[in-house]
Amino acid sequence: MKKKIDSYLGFAKKSGNLMSGINTCSFGLSRGKVKLVILAEDISENSEKKMMKEIRKHGVKHVKYGRGEELSHIVGESGRSVFAICDDNFAKVILDEIKGETE
Repeated sequence: MKKKIDSYLGFAKKSGNLMSGINTCSFGLSRGKVKLVILAEDISENSEKKMMKEIRKHGVKHVKYGRGEELSHIVGESGRSVFAICDDNFAKVILDEIKGETE
């Protein structure tokens, strides 16, 4: 399952449907582009508070998944702990896979 999620994240990045980083994701949320926010399990407390405020404000689905460094590596970035999916189909598939993995 993890490999599938990693692949979907990579595809989302390549197709331009993935944002990463707190400021970029917050901007995407405010513009109404974000369909799903993925917070790394090791996100800092302050960053989580900031993002949760934005997520609640805009009513977007969110999930905690993976370690920040692993997720950053998958999408070709470093030091990121917040990722936003901007496509309905990618968001649905990724969310379903993550929920299936935790059940």
